[in-house]
Amino acid sequence: MKCPFCSSENTRVIDSRPADDNYSIRRRRLCDDCGKRFTTYEKVETIPLIIIKKDNNREQYDRSKMEGGVLRACHKRPIATDTITKMIDDVETEIFNREEKEIPSTVIGELLMDRLKDVDQVAYVRFASVYREFKDVNTFMNELKKMLQ
Repeated sequence: MKCPFCSSENTRVIDSRPADDNYSIRRRRLCDDCGKRFTTYEKVETIPLIIIKKDNNREQYDRSKMEGGVLRACHKRPIATDTITKMIDDVETEIFNREEKEIPSTVIGELLMDRLKDVDQVAYVRFASVYREFKDVNTFMNELKKMLQ
């Protein structure tokens, strides 16, 4: 591993410990040439997951897109960042545990909405209104009625 400070290849591991609930390993390293310490993370390489979009286009899975949608839905709501991160982690774990090479975006959207409904109803409706592409007030009201039952 090259040192990020001096680019020397003369580095060594001085401490290792599990990180991210045992899904990765955090390693503290020391550069023998410049004496600086730095941290690296080691993760299992997963099969690239392909998302099948609503228009049947395919693109590589990108966690930041899921995070962006959920964060927009939760904007100005009393939801802890840890709760949002855990929710996204849970959905991500679930989709990767399916061991499928391709997964429809609709599956991911439904998984997120199920969790958002339990966390915050306003965030759920916000997410659903964009995800389900509500065309008018009646569609919006129908979703609210379902939620209130």
